[in-house]
Amino acid sequence: MQEKIKALAKKYFPEFIEIRHHLHEHPELSYQEFETSKFVQNKLNEFGIPFEVKATTGVVGLIKGKNPESRIIALRADMDALPIKEENDIPYKSKNEGVMHACGHDVHTTCLLGAAKILQELKDEWEGTVKLIFQPGEEKNPGGASLMIKDGVLENPKPQAILALHVNTILETGQLSFRGGKVMASADELYFTIKGKGGHAASPHLIVDPILISSHLVIALQQLISRNNNPFNPSVLSITSFNGGNTTNVIPNEVKLMGTFRAMDEEWRFKSHALMSKLTRDLVHSMGGEVDLHIDVGYPCVMNNEKLTADAMKKASMYMGTENVSETELRMGAEDFGYYAQQIPACFYRLGTMNASKGITAGVHTPTFNIDENAIEIGMGMMAWLGSSIHT
Repeated sequence: MQEKIKALAKKYFPEFIEIRHHLHEHPELSYQEFETSKFVQNKLNEFGIPFEVKATTGVVGLIKGKNPESRIIALRADMDALPIKEENDIPYKSKNEGVMHACGHDVHTTCLLGAAKILQELKDEWEGTVKLIFQPGEEKNPGGASLMIKDGVLENPKPQAILALHVNTILETGQLSFRGGKVMASADELYFTIKGKGGHAASPHLIVDPILISSHLVIALQQLISRNNNPFNPSVLSITSFNGGNTTNVIPNEVKLMGTFRAMDEEWRFKSHALMSKLTRDLVHSMGGEVDLHIDVGYPCVMNNEKLTADAMKKASMYMGTENVSETELRMGAEDFGYYAQQIPACFYRLGTMNASKGITAGVHTPTFNIDENAIEIGMGMMAWLGSSIHT
């Protein structure tokens, strides 16, 4: 079975390079993936795979092998792009000004479509059912995964496990990486409005200075995390925007702060929300100001099922060779795949896409992101192999 999958991945590789080019040329922002969704639907029709639409632009296909109820495995890809102007000089450069597949979701969608074609062609040679999940909106709250789950993507039939790949720009093409347990962080957005009493900068005794208050708050928030969190429990709070005032001699009435909070532990995550809220109110009030704080609760941390991940890693070693499979490093980035992992056993793994000799080294979320496209043959083959062989 493994060799047949490899042969088909090699055979169809040129076709799926063109599919990736089409997707890269026509990126769409989160929850606006209408043409991408139609493209995926047309491909599934072409492959003879039945599907349904969920969460407006999501697509869910179903491939039944022998004894279809014996095992049900879901494979997931995300479809949305980012609001980034592409700077690559390539024939398949984005045609949608200011929008770019800078996180590799075009690659993910291509690999899942490739796996789908392979699995459909070999459906008489593997057992169970594979559920194909093409989801919208991974890059933006509330996360397309949460919307797909609400719309029943994990029911009728319910998968016993779910797997997904993600490009890795610091891992050479030909390499894969896996990690059991904690993999990626939760992500919450922080919005503060600190209100004081503005006035002439030469008369600070007559005003309540929101810039001074906000400066104390930024420092205090950093100390809150470092002094309350277990140092062996990764967590990050970053204030990323500080806006207030527009001239040299006027203290403004208010300051707005924005930031992000990341955690690898759900209990600490929500405990920290309460600590941040109390500290913010107490500090601002002690200095004579008022404050509005909104914590936009985002994606949960990604927790890979240990048993499933160990099995997937073993299968990957069989397919790629042990020397080409490694352990994924912890990441404080976030992924809405965490919502699936809260519901069923999950495995989120990495596909190497870097090729330093070709100058392909730019990171994700940058205007020069690109991949060594040889990774697509590996990605589609690996998804097909895992989909057809994993047991829970």
